[in-house]
Amino acid sequence: MGKDEVKSRRRFLSNAAMLAGGIFVSVSNNSIGALLYATERKDTKGPWYGMGIDLEQCIGCGHCANTCKSENGVSREPFYFRTWVEQYTILNDGSVKITSPNGGIDGFSQQVPDEDIFKSFFVPKMCNHCEKSPCVQVCPVGATYDSPEGVVLVDDSYCIGCRYCVQACPYGCRYIDPVKKVADKCTLCYHRIMKGQLPACVEVCPKGAKIFGDLNDPGSDLVRFKKEHAWQVLKPHMNTDSKVYYNGLRAEVR
Repeated sequence: MGKDEVKSRRRFLSNAAMLAGGIFVSVSNNSIGALLYATERKDTKGPWYGMGIDLEQCIGCGHCANTCKSENGVSREPFYFRTWVEQYTILNDGSVKITSPNGGIDGFSQQVPDEDIFKSFFVPKMCNHCEKSPCVQVCPVGATYDSPEGVVLVDDSYCIGCRYCVQACPYGCRYIDPVKKVADKCTLCYHRIMKGQLPACVEVCPKGAKIFGDLNDPGSDLVRFKKEHAWQVLKPHMNTDSKVYYNGLRAEVR
């Protein structure tokens, strides 16, 4: 990390205490929320990475969650995930049952009788690598930051484990590593994509339900995915400009 970047991140310290303490008020108040999220997309000619998730293809196999743990050294305890899979079961009476046993790694067992099910489907989740990341805004020491490629990362050497970013994430995508005691989350397998490789979860998906790509490249798989599908993002009202795009997203998903 260059000195200029460190200085830029350190400038945030003067406002961090005020913003971090009021994050829950901020996300529900339009005027304060504007201060938190009023950041502009970086003017970059290089890659700007994101992810597409096709819910019509996901079969809930859990390979993505399992491989992610192996690739990134995530704790095997069933409470820590960089990516996981949820099963949504919509009943005939309109109620919704959401399950994610061990993040989907061990598979799913439907407990609702077939005659009571209106629809059932799987939803992989992960860090949304937002362009206007609440987690970046509230970090009091600049440990959470945006890479030049638009990937939200955590610098372990700076993180103090304060949990502000865990609380600020609207998608529940962060946790405190039980060993290192610092914030952790999906990095889009940054160590892989910088070598021209795919994120591990994308590589192992048997149905091609996850699509990784460069949003600045008109010919990338991700741009093609966005052109060919009526995509949506999770919680658009949060104004985070998520870079994870879902095809087949239903209103019941939260």
